[in-house]
Formats: sequence, structure tokens, C-alpha cells
Amino acid sequence: MLDVTAGLDSFSFEVGLSEEEKEKVYLRSRAAGLTFCGCAHAVFLCKLVQSLRASILSHTAAGGRGLCVGILGMGHLGKQLLTCLLEKSGIEPSNIKISSRRPESTVEFTQAGVECLFSNSRLAAWADVLFLCCLPSHLPKVCADLRSHLSKHCLVYCFTSAVPVARLAHLLGHDFIIKPQYMTGGDVDVWQSCTDMKTALNDPSLIEASCPLTMSGGISLDLSWVCAVLYSLLNICSSASLGSSLTLCLINSIFQETGTHVIKLTTQTFISASCATSLLPDEPFPWISITDIQTKDIHLQCHLSRNKPMQQCISAAYKYMLQN
Repeated sequence: MLDVTAGLDSFSFEVGLSEEEKEKVYLRSRAAGLTFCGCAHAVFLCKLVQSLRASILSHTAAGGRGLCVGILGMGHLGKQLLTCLLEKSGIEPSNIKISSRRPESTVEFTQAGVECLFSNSRLAAWADVLFLCCLPSHLPKVCADLRSHLSKHCLVYCFTSAVPVARLAHLLGHDFIIKPQYMTGGDVDVWQSCTDMKTALNDPSLIEASCPLTMSGGISLDLSWVCAVLYSLLNICSSASLGSSLTLCLINSIFQETGTHVIKLTTQTFISASCATSLLPDEPFPWISITDIQTKDIHLQCHLSRNKPMQQCISAAYKYMLQN
């Protein structure tokens, strides 16, 4: 349908604003940028996990289901995240389930093949990756619903602001949690075009601006997020009882297939030299608390901050996965 108001300044959002209000218009762009970055980074994580699980199945000849992704909360962020996953992750709608208190918010997605369980506990028991998109005020009740139903191997990814990851781990009784910490400041004009998520996800300039290690546009992401993602891949291999040698081989292969920059992650990339020397090739890595990875100073974070080839490899993988 033709927009007869297109190009007419008198119909623009800013026309009815006072001078003081106009000074705050940048907040709209910042909010759009935060939503885009949050969703894009979640898609990247899911594609990494999906690729790793496929490699595990091909090397172990074990049967298994596809990656099961749950989204708890169908507010603005939950809807945008689900839209992005359906558009870019390659995950089938039947392998995504949601939980919401408002049936009317789920209609367009259930029609596309996504099932709504209307049960937080059932969703937690089913999911391999569970995204929390609820309000901070709802989090204590949500965590109480989830606490006794989460598998140790379920990766919880929390978007809820104002709740530290250590507090979240306590509420859930769970240590396999990623909570991105975004920081803002500076020019956010690049995000003005994020009016439609499907269109934005196909914009190379926005993908470039959202690249986790080189973010621009007034938004940045702590290095601990990348470290948490890498250790999560390690835990997924450990939960499948893979030896450390095969684990490193599979994780390295994911990044080698997705970009021209190549790195080689080693045992000492993840654990101390003393532990690395005693770890046998067919022995799994120890289970790592992802909560600790985000709250303590770790060797990998320091190593990553100085290792430009590793940064370039991860960035190349991000761009490749978001553009394919």
C-alpha cells in the first residue's frame, strides 16, 4: 500500500516535540540499536551451537534431535528475537517454542508453526537454549517456575536488565547462564534504519556495526560475553562426553569454516597450564561455570584482548553467519 505521508515533514515524529524533547530523540535510535545487537548476537550464538551439535552428531554417530530453542516472554524484545531466529538462524519453527501470559501476542507465530506452551516449567524442561525476555519485576516468579525444571545442560540466555548474573544464578540454582552487558555512549545515528528487523538483518553496515569485538554506533559489549560463548561451546562438548582433543578439533573447525582468518584454540586457551598438562586427549574438559566466566578475571579474556588474529577470526565468523 502506498504511504501518502512519505516525504512530508509535517507528518514526521519530531514535529510535535518541544526543543527539550528533541534532545532525547537519540534514545529511540539507541533503543533500536540495543534491540538489534541483542537479537543479532543471540542468532550468532544459536548458529554456533547448532553447527557444533551437528559436528558432534557426525563424529559420534549418535542419534539426536535438532537444537531446541525456547523464548520466555513475548513482549517487544521476545517478538523481535523470535522474528530474527525464524529469519536467520536456520532453526525450524517446530524446534522453537515460546511461553507467554498473553495468547493474543503469539498468534502470528503459532500460525508459522511455533508452539506456545503457556508454561514456563514445561518450556525449561524442553529447551536446550532458553532465552529470558521478561521484565525485572517478573524475574523472581519466573526463576521460581524454572528452578527445578532446568537441565544442567540447558544454556540460559538472559536479556533482563538490572539483575546481575550472579543474582540470576542464585535465583535459578544454575550456572550455565549468559547475560550480555551492553554499554552505551556516543553517536547512535547508525541505528536509525532499524525500523524493520528483517530488513535490518540483511544490512551489511548494521552487521558490521554490531560485530561483538568491534562494535560501533555508541554501543559496546564486554569481552566477557565472547568468553562466555566460547566456554559454552566447551561445556556442550563436555556434556556429550567428548575428549578434549576432539572438543578442540570441533570448535576450531566451526571458525575455520566461516572466515578467512584462522585460529587454533588449545587446551591452555581455556584452562591453566597445570590443568592442561594433566588432561588426557580422550578426557573431557571439566564443566565450567559460565557465571564465573562473566564475574571473575580469567586468562582467556586477557588473552583475547591482546590476540588480534583471534579477534579477527571471531569477527569473521560473526559476519559470515549473520550474512548466510
